[in-house]
Amino acid sequence: MSDKQADPDMKGWLYKWTNYLKGYQKRWFVLSNGLLSYYRSQAEMLHTCRGTISLHGAVIHTEDSCNFVISNGGTQTFHLKASSEVERQKWVTALELAKAKAIRQLESGDFSSTTTEDEDEEDVSESGRDDVSNTLKVLTAKLEDLRTCHDLIMKHGAALQKSLAELEALDSTQDLTAKIKTVNERATLFRISSNAMINACNDYVDVSGTAGRKWQRLLQHERDQRLRLEDMVEQLARQHSHLEQEAKEQMNQAMPPGHSHSEDEEENEFEDAVEELAENFIVHVNTSQAHRRSNSNVSQASEGHGVGDTVSASSSEGDGQDNTVQVIMRKDNNTDSSYSLSDEMASLNGSQATTPTDGIVAQANGRPKRQRRIRVPDKPNYPINLWSIMKNCIGKELSKIPMPVNFSEPLSFLQRLTEDFEYSDILDRAVQIEDSCEQLSLVAAFTVSSYATTAVRTAKPFNPLLGETYECDRTDDLGWRALNEQVSHHPPIVAQYVEGTSGWHSWQEFSMSSKFRGKYLQIIPLGIAHLKFLASGNHYTWRKVSTTVHNMIVGKLWLDNHGEMEIVNHKTGDKCCLKFIPYSYFSREIPKKVTGYVVDSEGTFKWFITGTWDEKIEACRVTSQSMRAGKPVYETGPPKVLWKRNPIVPDSEKYYNFTKLACQLNEPEENVSPTDSRHRPDQRLMEEGMWDEANAEKLRLEEKQRATRRRREAEAEQAAAEGREYPPYCPTWFVKETDDVTGALIFRFTHEYWDCKEKQEWSRCPDIF
Repeated sequence: MSDKQADPDMKGWLYKWTNYLKGYQKRWFVLSNGLLSYYRSQAEMLHTCRGTISLHGAVIHTEDSCNFVISNGGTQTFHLKASSEVERQKWVTALELAKAKAIRQLESGDFSSTTTEDEDEEDVSESGRDDVSNTLKVLTAKLEDLRTCHDLIMKHGAALQKSLAELEALDSTQDLTAKIKTVNERATLFRISSNAMINACNDYVDVSGTAGRKWQRLLQHERDQRLRLEDMVEQLARQHSHLEQEAKEQMNQAMPPGHSHSEDEEENEFEDAVEELAENFIVHVNTSQAHRRSNSNVSQASEGHGVGDTVSASSSEGDGQDNTVQVIMRKDNNTDSSYSLSDEMASLNGSQATTPTDGIVAQANGRPKRQRRIRVPDKPNYPINLWSIMKNCIGKELSKIPMPVNFSEPLSFLQRLTEDFEYSDILDRAVQIEDSCEQLSLVAAFTVSSYATTAVRTAKPFNPLLGETYECDRTDDLGWRALNEQVSHHPPIVAQYVEGTSGWHSWQEFSMSSKFRGKYLQIIPLGIAHLKFLASGNHYTWRKVSTTVHNMIVGKLWLDNHGEMEIVNHKTGDKCCLKFIPYSYFSREIPKKVTGYVVDSEGTFKWFITGTWDEKIEACRVTSQSMRAGKPVYETGPPKVLWKRNPIVPDSEKYYNFTKLACQLNEPEENVSPTDSRHRPDQRLMEEGMWDEANAEKLRLEEKQRATRRRREAEAEQAAAEGREYPPYCPTWFVKETDDVTGALIFRFTHEYWDCKEKQEWSRCPDIF
């Protein structure tokens, strides 16, 4: 108990009636915890108490101006007298408050003293629930004190008002003196009651403030404990997933070369397929068809695992009946309830086209393949105080955070965006597909494949400078070439155009909204991606899903992609809805899960899609529909792998977890634009391991960019003052116009870049490096 709590409610000298011989005798009275005790002197308090009376059930009444009586049911009675009327009223008020508190404590069964109010700031009690309960009792008691004071104020206020009224009604001065004395007495009582109210209010505020600080410490303690528990559970979940993956790989390595999974094994891998898609559906995945393997030993019918748990075989294997699997599916909100399925469709077998060979591509471009590097220099170990940099970045846009190169990888965002086409062979296969819904399923697999590299790539790419470009001409081996340009700085926008030699073109604008929240970073992509197949005229659009970077301050960084994506064929009206399920350590779902479906323009289900965005995507064709117990039942063909991630290089963690394509993106190349990212000095210095020099060069480039912006702003202000127009910034290789399909403003590629490259005419390029 603190010193403040040990202090009595009131103490002081009073005169106590003893007997008729001695009359009133001066005694030292102490009021504490509902008890009024008295002593002959203050020194006597240490060893002898002359008498005590409990205020619970006691009656307190006043006699004349200085006397008052305390009676405890007839067994004890104290006749007391104060030195003055004011002193008497102070004691009477304190005794009434103590009596009310004693009654409350007796009714609640709590005879202990009030809880500690002034607690050490560093002492956070483990018994938080008891502290809260005790503090609530104290606050309740203080509130009752306030109510008692309120009652006293109302009582004495009414008496004072009555006396004043009587004083005003006097007709003569005969009783004036007596009435004035009465008014003064009642005014004094009102003032004492008011002071008691003020003191009670101060006590309530003190207890509330102390309790608030204690509860804040307890809440912060619980919050810290929860965060630590979350981190532990997340780490355990990732370790568990990693161990499962390693065990699966070891089992696969231990199998004989000619061994293949049984139908039951393959069935169970996919049968959990599409449980996330719908609630009112029953899907039968037909696995009776033989699983054929290609020369690459990849099953063309089924090679993946699915993701649900509600699976039951309608017949046992080998009983001569159709071996089907029933999966209960949840209906997506975007799917209209009137959707129906058309007649039985052809199976997926034979739909997979071969990738254009390097020889054909080389002949089309008239030049041989180029020998490219397969890795970059190892990442040096440069320690850095993360918090000293991050603490000033909370709430800011990612593009405005002055990050050192220590947090980056030696690629610009222009180059990173080009990695979306690492699995462009999917589009080359899709070119040869005539069925628009089947083609759409491949387009969906391609959109998912662009996220594969983010599973292990957590470093931040360099923010492009305004006017910076990146050319990636891989027609000799991959069959496509791309041109990217930073077309806007505020907001930052990247325009991209890619053309494939097999007959597809793709373009997009990429911008994003991002906020650093302390523990994690939110990235919400903006802009629309386009893909068009020249032969069929099928034109697809979609928006990218969100990305969250976790453990920004403490722990190992990891990324999660989540959200919903709708891919629309604007020519036929076909749609594909994909759902990237967010990671949760409380969920039984496999991490990085993706589910989806393809419907035609009439809303008829054509394909079901499932997989993970870091491993592979599979799809199965819907072949028939029936009704069972009021629910649609869909029969599907066997699942087929549409995309599978390339193996990770074992030692890639030494060089930023780059894939083979990523290692080649920043490889020096002749005859490219002077604004190309490969000419960027800070990025090149970082790749070569000279991070200190790279940081200095990065600051120089950023200051040069700011100086250019300030110059343009000054010129614009001067032009406005002179009444003339100042031309806005225009990109070098793109023009802004309205898109015919979406109706939005887009940056259209002018195709002049390749002509200028052939002539080596770069006069229009700005000086940014």
